[in-house]
Amino acid sequence: MKKNILILLLIGIFGASFACRKDKEKTLKTINTKSVYSFEEKLKSEVAVIRRFLGKSPKYNSDVAFFLDMKIESGKNRFFVYDLKSNEITSKGLVAHGSGSETGIRGKLTFSNVKNSNCSSLGKYAIGSSYSGSFGKAYKLYGLDKTNSKAFDRNIVLHKYFDVPFEEQVYPICNSLGCPMVNEKFFGVIEKLIDSSKKKIILVVYY
Repeated sequence: MKKNILILLLIGIFGASFACRKDKEKTLKTINTKSVYSFEEKLKSEVAVIRRFLGKSPKYNSDVAFFLDMKIESGKNRFFVYDLKSNEITSKGLVAHGSGSETGIRGKLTFSNVKNSNCSSLGKYAIGSSYSGSFGKAYKLYGLDKTNSKAFDRNIVLHKYFDVPFEEQVYPICNSLGCPMVNEKFFGVIEKLIDSSKKKIILVVYY
């Protein structure tokens, strides 16, 4: 009788321990799943939004769009040239964000549409005509959302800069004054697409 009771107690303890361990594993799995950022899934979501937008706005190029994922650190490729017809990334490169967007916490940024804030602004932009400025050839940007509506007045443009590296880096790269600023070689890639497009190309900055 005592032997049977002892066996039942051991089974109960083992069962409770096993269940506790499984619950802990499930909790850790849930936490890890929530903490892992997937730029592919985010990009897929942003592409879907732009497809709907372009479906209602035929005045813009519906074959290609530029996507800038500011959740990715600046030392990593986060400027994506996306072919909307073949549904794939055709080119990617580094892009700087505004110095005003820095929070002092690595990987965490803040955004603003305020003049002289030196911040990057989130939202959709229409890439306008080119001009020659202090950084050479650059493209005017027109904000299409409330979050970036003052882009033109803030002189936010798409331009190149010699100090932006071409290859990915371990550490963050230099900052801009709020403009999406890219490497000179990568600028040559997107320059060809913009200049050959009969319609304005959409550029999206998201976080």
